[in-house]
Amino acid sequence: MPETEPLFRDDAYLKSCEATVLGVNDRGGIVLDRTVFYPTGGGQPGDKGVLRLQDGTEIQIATAVKGDAPGEIVHVPAEPGALPEPGQTVKAEIDWDTRYKRMRVHTALHLLSVAMPHPVTGGQISDDYGRLDFAIEGTVPQKEELTEQLNALLSGDHLVTTEWITDAELEANPDLVKTMSVKPPMGAGKVRLVRIGQDVDLQPCGGTHVARTGEIGAMVVTKMESKGAQNRRVRIAFADGA
Repeated sequence: MPETEPLFRDDAYLKSCEATVLGVNDRGGIVLDRTVFYPTGGGQPGDKGVLRLQDGTEIQIATAVKGDAPGEIVHVPAEPGALPEPGQTVKAEIDWDTRYKRMRVHTALHLLSVAMPHPVTGGQISDDYGRLDFAIEGTVPQKEELTEQLNALLSGDHLVTTEWITDAELEANPDLVKTMSVKPPMGAGKVRLVRIGQDVDLQPCGGTHVARTGEIGAMVVTKMESKGAQNRRVRIAFADGA
């Protein structure tokens, strides 16, 4: 099947779109020609939401994942049921409240990697918290100190933008890659970078982010724990719980 056009890549605030069904895979996953659903990847969960057919039928989508073919995005129904036919038009709509929380957490984790300038060995994004694992040698900051540093970055209300470089340019600038556990989205000839401020942070990322860091709100470092001789796990959450 042809690639799915990832509308979320250029506009993370797009909540719905009209799309054409390209097909259904052998596991019941629905493939569209374009979508606002982000597929699981880079520590960020796939979006949930609904596909609305022209006859009024609604198909609840539990998540979206990357398909077997390059560029294919599969929408996974929450329950077994009737599936659309290729060529049908649907309205794809994400659960915006959940997505927006994940956008805020994802951008906050990028800033956490600024406050903790150490190699990242793992990470996870959830609806109301996130975590990063760091390879740290030497002194580890206290939770209160790290919380203060993170919120200073958040309150700067820095602009968040995206830009592109070639695979070759990324290979020539390996310092851009902070995450050791997630391979940068290479292979298509170009790599998407997420920039925060003019010079606060710049790193490869295919995920969804807020437009300004001021949208995130205050965060708190809720837990720091050892996960090995040099591995430290740092967990952050919204200070107001939402």
